[in-house]
Amino acid sequence: MASILITGASGFIGSFLIEGGLERGFDVWAGVRPSSSRRYLQDERIRFFNLDLGSDDALRRDLLAHKAENGPFDYVIHAAGATKCKKESDFFRVNTDGTERLARLLVETGTLTKEGRFVFLSSLSVFGAVRDKDMEPISPTDMPEPNTAYGKSKLAAEQALARVPDLHYVVLRPTGVYGPRERDYFLMAKSVMQRVDCAVGFKEQIITFIYVRDVVQAAYLALSKGPDGQAYLLTDGANYNSQDFGRLLQQHLGVSHVLRPTIPLFVLKGVCAIGSLLSGFSKNPPTLNLDKYRILKQRNWQADISRARELLDYEPAWPLDRGVEETVRWYIENGWI
Repeated sequence: MASILITGASGFIGSFLIEGGLERGFDVWAGVRPSSSRRYLQDERIRFFNLDLGSDDALRRDLLAHKAENGPFDYVIHAAGATKCKKESDFFRVNTDGTERLARLLVETGTLTKEGRFVFLSSLSVFGAVRDKDMEPISPTDMPEPNTAYGKSKLAAEQALARVPDLHYVVLRPTGVYGPRERDYFLMAKSVMQRVDCAVGFKEQIITFIYVRDVVQAAYLALSKGPDGQAYLLTDGANYNSQDFGRLLQQHLGVSHVLRPTIPLFVLKGVCAIGSLLSGFSKNPPTLNLDKYRILKQRNWQADISRARELLDYEPAWPLDRGVEETVRWYIENGWI
């Protein structure tokens, strides 16, 4: 039975990757911190690995101990990372330095087999607004131009992986991931429940989505398909406007008469600027800040997924309507709404 380490296992995508590994018959190790919630990691087949990505010494010790007792991992899917931070440096400490440290020490300690593959979950955000002017799909061959701290830290992590000797790795760059257990898109559902669904900016916006189970599909395909060092863009294969997601939420939630105001970009920028200023007085990162403004301002999130289709045999199975319906059902069954 092939063994796999999944980092960020207690998180939204990570917990689904764990389920995907069990379904596929892997010996699944969940990489978590001692303080991490195990709410969605209750299956008795899951084994746990203490994951400290902040220290060379601690990580080397734990990897060597694991290797001595259980042998090396055959595969690693690295989904751990920070999507919200108070300081820009924290994105690089977690997303860049943590990724480089894990990959390097897996190779140095032999805790990833010599032919084993490291799959890194990056983000479409590494491209920033590179295609906003021509409104053409972002291509895997486009030069990344990240305009957020999150995107910059993910791109720096990709570049760091390329410098790790003897590492067999693949990079996945999904667009916005939604589904059960995810909190940001859930805020949209709560807003629709209150009969308000806001759009941002008056210029046309083309949005893409990917359901979490399609990310899982791509990650497991990438364990054995496609050449080393390749990066793949991931969406559900369709494009949407700024109201499609909200209208599907409204339909499946059974809500009528939703108000759909459009917020001018200059108003949003002011609100986000205030959020950034106030973040220094809060323990938690603000929901709205200038990085979030740059994401919401972007008009074009189209992506060319032909490389993933051709080299990974990736074929999206969850169109937006089906994914939103499944997500809303989960919200209801689990008492979120």
